[in-house]
Amino acid sequence: MNLEAWRCRLRARLFEFLRLPDKAMSEYRTALELEPSSAQAARALAFLLTSHGRYPDAERYFHMALRLEPERAATWFNLGFMHDKQREPAKAIEAFREAVRINPGLDRAWYGMGLCQTALGQHEAAVQSFEQAGQLQPMNPHAWYQLGLAQHALARPDKVREVIEYLHRFDPKMTRQLIHDTGRSDLAHLVADLRN
Repeated sequence: MNLEAWRCRLRARLFEFLRLPDKAMSEYRTALELEPSSAQAARALAFLLTSHGRYPDAERYFHMALRLEPERAATWFNLGFMHDKQREPAKAIEAFREAVRINPGLDRAWYGMGLCQTALGQHEAAVQSFEQAGQLQPMNPHAWYQLGLAQHALARPDKVREVIEYLHRFDPKMTRQLIHDTGRSDLAHLVADLRN
């Protein structure tokens, strides 16, 4: 380990904590110059660049980190998230798919993939992704809500009902929204007692 590169990474983390992102990015870049094999510095720099909307630079550092550590699911997820933020759903799906290949339990990658599949009109694939996300996080109302919308897009009213009834067990407000968004007024009695 290069001690000076380690110091740069440490200073970068301090600058992140102090909310000085430009100084943090500069330290991470210096760390990479001193130790080009530091996937940790590349990942951190890519994440910071993404959070500040500097996507082309972020993508370069994500790919650098993945060349060094190709089996790191979280990095693939963050690359997918970055592509999603840029409205590149096909690229995001590729990255999310790689993340869940490495770590099938990464619920947020399944969820992100489902959102991107929905954006591309791939509702059947989205159903599968949201089902996985829901199985991994059974009380994630957003996954169940999106699953209900995907089932609705596929004209499966019985499946929509199942999702609504399941969601109602733990999130009545999200249930009300799903009932509204799918036009299932026949199920409005489930949330009739809710006040705004």
